[in-house]
Amino acid sequence: MSYDFSQVTLQKTSILDWLKNEYRSIQTGRATPQVLDLVHIDIYGARTPLAHAGSITIEDPRTIRVAPWDKSVIGQMEKAINDADLGLSVSSDTDGLRVHFPSLTTETRTKLVKLLKDRLEDARVKIRALREETNKAIDSEAKLGSYGEDEQRRYRDEMQKIVDDANRELEELFEKKEKEVMGE
Repeated sequence: MSYDFSQVTLQKTSILDWLKNEYRSIQTGRATPQVLDLVHIDIYGARTPLAHAGSITIEDPRTIRVAPWDKSVIGQMEKAINDADLGLSVSSDTDGLRVHFPSLTTETRTKLVKLLKDRLEDARVKIRALREETNKAIDSEAKLGSYGEDEQRRYRDEMQKIVDDANRELEELFEKKEKEVMGE
């Protein structure tokens, strides 16, 4: 009987996705529509992602244009973006919204990198907890006699490879976002 790592792989993927979403919500001074992915508005009795209520386009390097399909929700969109506290300024006109990305100072960039590192460490903690949980399961299965010491060691090594891969991927995500924040 071999140990099934499919759940571990799924959990690893969900941790990576969590970090990607966290990083996506951190604006870098450049206009990117992905920053608004986590913004939702309440229209027609349903909570709807902002992108599903209008078109989002890049107007210039520091401005996004949000053009709602229903002009009556412009005020709700503006309130939702402001309530999301993304550090963006919003102005509205009769056709929609302009979302302005402020230029980042060196101090702001440093704070953002610190925030990125904090999120990275949170993800690493989740990966370590996943390793500990899986190793405990492997050890308990071995104690029950499901497999011997060699197989137990091999499964623990395989788990460590999964952890190493996850940490490498997390680090790549961090480095990519750090370069984006620092404007490199």
